[in-house]
Amino acid sequence: MADLTSQSDRLIADAKSLRDDNRSGGRHRRGPPIGRGSGRIRRKNLKQRLTYMVYAFVAIFVGAGVIGMAVDGIGFVGVMLVLLALVAAVVVFSNYPKVKAPKRADLDKGSVGEMVGKTELWLEHQRPALPPPAAQIVTDMGVQLDALGLQLQGLDQNHPKAREVRSLVGEQLPEMIDSYRRIPANLRTEKRAGATPDEQLTDSLAKISGEIDSITRQLAEGSLDDLAIKHRYLDYKFGEGAETSPQLENKS
Repeated sequence: MADLTSQSDRLIADAKSLRDDNRSGGRHRRGPPIGRGSGRIRRKNLKQRLTYMVYAFVAIFVGAGVIGMAVDGIGFVGVMLVLLALVAAVVVFSNYPKVKAPKRADLDKGSVGEMVGKTELWLEHQRPALPPPAAQIVTDMGVQLDALGLQLQGLDQNHPKAREVRSLVGEQLPEMIDSYRRIPANLRTEKRAGATPDEQLTDSLAKISGEIDSITRQLAEGSLDDLAIKHRYLDYKFGEGAETSPQLENKS
């Protein structure tokens, strides 16, 4: 009985630790999401885990009830076993199914909007292996990718800008990071052609970041122009322009 109690205490402690880590979004293992796209994927995964956990709890209680009716009660040992089963379910479904990083070859699949979200999650898993300046750019890039994703909503997949985003975010960005990661760690700080691989990666990421911002601004130009036109119309109709309109002057 002492062994059973000790095992129960250990499982409960593990479950509490996993619960606290999952409440914080698993930040102790992989850091916070860099953007809403990757955060959405994580929340979907967490919802799936909780669903599995609820199903497991229901199955355990139903099974315990059926056994209890068959043998006229499950007794203290049975209650402890039910508790252990519940804690085991928490431990298992706090870790399964895991949020897996998209494979490099799968980033460019699906719509261009889906590609942006998958790239955010892929970048999160690459971030720990990058030098600090480059990792910071990747973190900041999450906000840019979120803004880009909003502009891509409803955009024709064959639009020139959609194809440009596919090339930049789905191909050039991951290819550059893959090339860097293939370099042995001891060579990443050695200068070659005037710069170290760490510096080259950071500079390249900064350029891609600037290009993402540029594309987002270009896609938003139509909305910005439309807002400006509506603002001028409302100002003319109801603002200062209305006071000097010809209709008012004729009435006076």
